[in-house]
Amino acid sequence: MTITLVQSDIIWENIDVNLENFSAKLDRIGNSPDLIILPEMFAIGFTMNAKKCAEKEDGKIVNWLKDKAKLRKCVIAGSVLIEDKGKYYNRMFWMKPDGSYETYDKRHLFRMGKEHLTMSQGNERKIVELNGWKINLQICYDLRFPVWSKNKYKDGEYEYDVLLYVANWPEVRSSAYKSLITARAIENQCYVIWVNRTGYDGNGVLHSGDSMIADPYGKIIAQADYGKEQFVTKVLSKQKLNDFRKNFAVGMDWDSFIVPSKTI
Repeated sequence: MTITLVQSDIIWENIDVNLENFSAKLDRIGNSPDLIILPEMFAIGFTMNAKKCAEKEDGKIVNWLKDKAKLRKCVIAGSVLIEDKGKYYNRMFWMKPDGSYETYDKRHLFRMGKEHLTMSQGNERKIVELNGWKINLQICYDLRFPVWSKNKYKDGEYEYDVLLYVANWPEVRSSAYKSLITARAIENQCYVIWVNRTGYDGNGVLHSGDSMIADPYGKIIAQADYGKEQFVTKVLSKQKLNDFRKNFAVGMDWDSFIVPSKTI
């Protein structure tokens, strides 16, 4: 599976300019990836100004995702601030070339940024499939909660193969995500994909990007440059994953568990 990470600055609360910028970036992707990944809230930045910036699922941003997935003939993933039945969600879209899509609502809302006062919490994990790969969708702050992302093993099958995070995680706490990304890969025997933004947001907070991919061994196999807008394209090996799981079958000794629902 070939994936392209799009590490980019985001213009604060400006949907039109951001969509124009990302259109130009996608036009410059020269290869033909199976999956293109954009940062969290890629069209507006991590703002809590929901009344100004939220759209419904038939809005401009989601339609843009549909157009680009069709044009690129691949899946495009990224999160959008969505208004749904009077509530707001940080909703990740898994947009397919045929215009159909699946979604994941962010479970862990970043209370230090008062996200929990604006957004409604998601309560369902979402695992999607692409070319025989099972991919667990997650958003930014979810990275800090290992129970929510914990893989499962039953009858020789793993629940998922890839953990995918889109983020707006500040540079000041970059040491945390660098450690947690490798931890999630090791404890779940999976690949971990991390796509973060760069630049200063509307609150003057710096983001360094550090978009990366960790393999099941916990090794970083691809990484964007600090603070630079760029693409990172990588081919993931299912054979490497399967061989590792077969030769080091930690999954057979994992504890079984149930994640209860939770409301803030």
